[in-house]
Amino acid sequence: MSSALDKVEENIFKIQSKDLTNNSTMPYNQVYKGYGCDGGNKSPQLSWVNPPKNTKSYALICHDPDAPKQNGWYHWLVVNIDPKTTSINQGEKFKNALETVTDFGSAGYNGACPPKGHGAHRYNFTIYALNTDKIEIDKDTAPKEVEKLVLTHTIAKSTITVLYERK
Repeated sequence: MSSALDKVEENIFKIQSKDLTNNSTMPYNQVYKGYGCDGGNKSPQLSWVNPPKNTKSYALICHDPDAPKQNGWYHWLVVNIDPKTTSINQGEKFKNALETVTDFGSAGYNGACPPKGHGAHRYNFTIYALNTDKIEIDKDTAPKEVEKLVLTHTIAKSTITVLYERK
């Protein structure tokens, strides 16, 4: 027998992953390869369900708010994701979407690699449902500016947070 709460949960916009578990340690495959880190540097598998009916596109941002840098550290920014897209496989690129430059200075996914001894950092993978089919920017737009534009068009969002510490 389903309750009213079950019905509400069924209709909530939610990001999910086969690779990431909320509030757990980031897997080796998603850790950066470079700067003293030796992970697989593969983007995680992600999927999302129950977007708002008026969603015209999606954006995805992976951000470390604990980085010792103003505004944290941006690891992955993707905009103009087709509204029919509801998942991506590990290591895959989004088709017909725009990946913009991260704080690593290049576009695309760049995994976790916090400073040694800095403690556990949170990595927030957030999917945004947007009220526009296209955000007009180029791939070299500063990460914080990309996020500001995404937020002006956000109608719903969902986040998975994973942790990583380099000792």
